[in-house]
Amino acid sequence: MGNRLTQIATRTGDDGTTGLGDNTRVSKDSLRVHAMGEVDELNSHIGLLLCEDMPNAVRQLLVTIQHELFNLGGELSIPGFELLKPQAVLDLDQALQEHNAVLPKLQEFILPAGTRAAALAHVCRTVARRSERAVVALGAQDALKDTPRQYLNRLSDLMFVLARVLNRHRTDGSTGDDVYWRSERLAKAVAE
Repeated sequence: MGNRLTQIATRTGDDGTTGLGDNTRVSKDSLRVHAMGEVDELNSHIGLLLCEDMPNAVRQLLVTIQHELFNLGGELSIPGFELLKPQAVLDLDQALQEHNAVLPKLQEFILPAGTRAAALAHVCRTVARRSERAVVALGAQDALKDTPRQYLNRLSDLMFVLARVLNRHRTDGSTGDDVYWRSERLAKAVAE
């Protein structure tokens, strides 16, 4: 990988370019830089979510995800390089299966709401989707491995499931639930 940061304010980006990990310079509005920024934002939102109370297993999973997202950002910063391994996608599949198994089946759509931790997980879900779109756009222009796209796709699904888990996590012993969408059309159909 490229050089480690030894100083933050280099002024080399004042011309609207930034350096990639392979020491090439690209425009700050390039698809690659856009994708890197989306992944960085996602990682930051997960960091914010980690400030909340949550089960230890969820906390450990999110910390692992932060490391994998850092790998993904590194991979995006070096064209043709691979840092995010396919095993990372399999690990998310396993986490999805484990956490989804303890949740009740959904009968209705849910709102991105509930506890603060659940709401933050929903923000992470939507930023993961945006990150995925940015990686797809980059992949249409430059050759990318499948793993980054698959990882972000799976991660957005996992963040939805974790939001549901976090809506049920209460330190006071009470139980919680999702916030369900009240559809007028569905309400009429049920009443008839």
